[in-house]
Amino acid sequence: MLVCRGAHQSRCKASAIAHIILVLLSTTFYNSSACSNGNCQLLESCSAVTDCAAGLYCGTCPAELKLQPVCIRGQATIPTSIIGGLPFNKYSWLVTHNAFSNANAPQLPGVQRITFYNQEDTVANQLRNGVRGLMLDMYDFENDIWLCHSFGGHCYNFTAFEPAINTLREVEAFLTQNPSEIVTIIIEDYVHTPKGLTMLFTNAGLDKYWFPVSKMPKKGEDWPTVNDMVQQDHRLLVFTSDASKEAAEGVAYQWRYMLENEPGDPGVQQGSCPNRKESKKLNSQSASLFLMNYFPTYPVQAEACKGNSAPLANMVGTCYKAAGNLMPNFVAVNFYMRSDGGGVFDTLDRMNGQTLCGCTTVVACQAGAPFGVCKNIATPTASPVTAAGSFSGSVQLTGLASAAHYPNTLLLCFLHLSLVLLLRYA
Repeated sequence: MLVCRGAHQSRCKASAIAHIILVLLSTTFYNSSACSNGNCQLLESCSAVTDCAAGLYCGTCPAELKLQPVCIRGQATIPTSIIGGLPFNKYSWLVTHNAFSNANAPQLPGVQRITFYNQEDTVANQLRNGVRGLMLDMYDFENDIWLCHSFGGHCYNFTAFEPAINTLREVEAFLTQNPSEIVTIIIEDYVHTPKGLTMLFTNAGLDKYWFPVSKMPKKGEDWPTVNDMVQQDHRLLVFTSDASKEAAEGVAYQWRYMLENEPGDPGVQQGSCPNRKESKKLNSQSASLFLMNYFPTYPVQAEACKGNSAPLANMVGTCYKAAGNLMPNFVAVNFYMRSDGGGVFDTLDRMNGQTLCGCTTVVACQAGAPFGVCKNIATPTASPVTAAGSFSGSVQLTGLASAAHYPNTLLLCFLHLSLVLLLRYA
């Protein structure tokens, strides 16, 4: 311990302060450079997305005052790659709310878009990162069917994103390139063109993957196994909010086959999981699929990292109990990549682990082992690398300071502080 006495007290204090600052600076440099070039693991400090290992990206969580960039999980574990062959309704999947509403989407020529955004990357990138459900709002617009985040049942040029066929072609490309994957599309349907959805999906080349309505269980029975769905190439499930489309076009009416909790603010209220008014009661056992919405009415990018962390995991438990111990099959979120660490990806791993093998996480499951017999794994420090693909690095959490510049900012702050203190006590 340094003790300052006598005539040299001021100089001694200045020396002590300088020593402390050097220690802090050394710690800062150590933390920011301890790993790099793809070697940084979950929650380790980083300065760029390239520092983090596969399946991770470099980000912060200002809503929790976590401003030091760390490696955050950005990719899902595909549960069927670990435990396959079960009915489709035994698995839990990541869904992006308004998947098309990309904050980085280009504006239409000559139009300033005025709407809310819910995601930060393309649908193609979402699918590569393990998203397996897409919520899409479809409207008649400009003699075509468009994806719009709008109001009043009408699409406007300032709420429009792109023709729906563009996004559906991304889905078609993904299913063609990944012949063992299954994707679900949930349509908020404002299309009134006769046979509009039929023509749209046919023109996008998705009719060949269509799961027939006639084979969907209607009384809460199990769905076909994922293996059967893959073998028959019935790998695209499509649901609509318009009941008339089932008879007219063979598009499944969502709430005939799916339970759903209330979207928006009621769906994020801790301790409560009410059913959506169009849905049957969550504990009715009348449908074998369960969609859990978890996103606020008004999306805020900077707040999503907090909501997509511990509060999301808590809400899964609440909704599980509200549905009579039925695990949600779909978890729909905004800004799916934002969290304070493991986020929605870790939550889904725990959900699938509990349902598929009785383990705390799906990565502890063992194919062919009795239920409850798990791998002895430590708390994961890295994101599991799966065949889902990896984060492209194109999204650096827009609206926040770039993580790459953060350590330099810290350095400047420390240097400024050192000058102030040295002048103060010299």
